[in-house]
Formats: sequence, structure tokens, C-alpha cells
Amino acid sequence: MKAVRFSAFGGPDVLEIVELADPHPRLGQVRIAVRAAGVNASDWKKRQGLMDPQLPQTLGYEAAGIVDELGEGVTGVAVGDRVFGFCTDGAAQAELAVLTHYAPIPSPLDFDVAASLPAATETAARALDQLGVAGGNTLLVNGASGNIGAAAVRLAVARGARVIGTASPANHALLRSLGAEPVAYGDGMTARIRALTPGGVDLALDVAGNGILPELIDLAGGPAHVVTVADFGGAKQHGLRFSRGDDGRALYALSQIGELVTSGRSALPAVQTFPLAKVAEAHRVGEAGRATGKLVLLVHGPGDKGGRDRIEDQDEQ
Repeated sequence: MKAVRFSAFGGPDVLEIVELADPHPRLGQVRIAVRAAGVNASDWKKRQGLMDPQLPQTLGYEAAGIVDELGEGVTGVAVGDRVFGFCTDGAAQAELAVLTHYAPIPSPLDFDVAASLPAATETAARALDQLGVAGGNTLLVNGASGNIGAAAVRLAVARGARVIGTASPANHALLRSLGAEPVAYGDGMTARIRALTPGGVDLALDVAGNGILPELIDLAGGPAHVVTVADFGGAKQHGLRFSRGDDGRALYALSQIGELVTSGRSALPAVQTFPLAKVAEAHRVGEAGRATGKLVLLVHGPGDKGGRDRIEDQDEQ
């Protein structure tokens, strides 16, 4: 199978499309013919040598596709089903990938949008759980228009929380469509939030990592009411929780996506797609901050339904 791999650390040019042996699922896993795979900031951090030291490395932790092989003990899914989920081996950017945690793709979704959801949704759900977000709470999401922030807004609104989201003015319409009350970043942000909720907020989630944890602590009434997924140093300095996967993952959130989508309670994220062979360009766009949506790689293959035409069109560009 073809897969993304790099054998040296460096810029996007170190990325290659290589032939690797086909993977096979183990107990409880499924293998998919990949139709789309998400690209995240962790991918270019790995490529730069900032995370894992070993070489060579493959890339990709989230994907969507068609089940083509079942591991031992798998029930409730069959060959030919459309699923999306997590590839814990970090090898989802390939023609075939093994998923350890997965769920059916909701029927309204194409593969590209489905592949954009797992990582952001799990991260957001985990942070909301750690904060204890529930109906009746007022939650402030700092950095609400990005992939994780928007997922946090969707999930918190679905829980019945009132959500205030910070973002640049250009993204305020998006936040309103998700059910949040938008507030602009920058000088006077705290005053603008207090104009909406004079007593402050119950809870705050920092997704932006832009150095305003003291303001969030003040608005939420103390560090115990604030969680960050983006500012490890700030969390340590100010005595609040930095959410990480080894605290326990919210993998149940995959199955919630379908209910949110089919109920019409969740606006879907924008995606920016590239064919698998253009993975280096996807990295350049992401690192430069020029992405117009969640970055997703498209993989063409036989048997693709509910997204095949879109993938073929992209490959021809």
C-alpha cells in the first residue's frame, strides 16, 4: 500500500509517499480502505523532530473509510461499512489503516468531513468532562473558532450550556451558527465578556494558548474552573489543569457525533482537502496558518461511495 512516511527530520520536503506492507487488524480492531485522513499540528511537529525521536515515521491518527477486514472479536460492524475513528499506530495517512476506536459515519457526512472530526471531538469532550460542563453552566471557550474550539462549542451547547466564545471578528458568524455568543480577542476582552455576563463565567476552556490564562482564571473564579489544551507552561505556572490524553480519553464522543449531526444540532466544520500525494503542500499551508478549514488528505480507491466523485475531482486538480 502507499503511505506517507519520512526518514529524516526537517521541512515538508522530507515527506514521501512510499510502499509499505499492508497492515492487519488485531483483537477488536478493524482495517479500512482509507478515503480521507486528518492532518494535525502534531504531524508537522513530529516531522520537525519535536515529538518522537525514532526514524522512519508514518503519520496520521484519524481517518474515515470503508471496512475491508475485521479483527478477532469484532461485532456490530461488517466489511463494506463506512466508519471513522482513531489509528493509534499513527499510520492513517495511507491507503489502508487499522482503527482501534471507531464509529459508523453518519449518513449525511462525506468521508472528508468525517475524517476531520475524531481528534478535535475527543480533545474537546475530554476537556469538557474534566471541567464538568453541564446544562445551566456558562462556559467561556478561548479560541472557539478553531477545530477543537468549535468542537467544544458544539458539544457544550448540546449539553445545555451557555457558551461564550472568543475569536477574531471574521469568525463571529461561525460561532453564532454553532450556538455561541462571540467576543473579540484583544484589549478590552474581559470587559466585553463581563458585559454579557457581569458575574463572570462558571468555567473556561483555553484552546488558543495565547497567554491569557490569568484573565480566564479571574473570569471563572479560580484556577480550578479553568482547563487548557494549549498552554502547558501556563498551566504549570498558574496551577491549573492541562488536559492530555494520558489522563483518559473521551472516546465515547465518536458515537455522539452521529446523534448531533442527524439531529441538526451541530454545524459541520469546513475542510480543506489535498490528495495524498500533496501531503507536503498540506503541511506548508497548515504551518503558515493559511488553512481555510481542517486539513484533510483524500485517498482514492475502488468501492468508494458517498464521496467518490469529490475525491476523483480533487485528484485531478
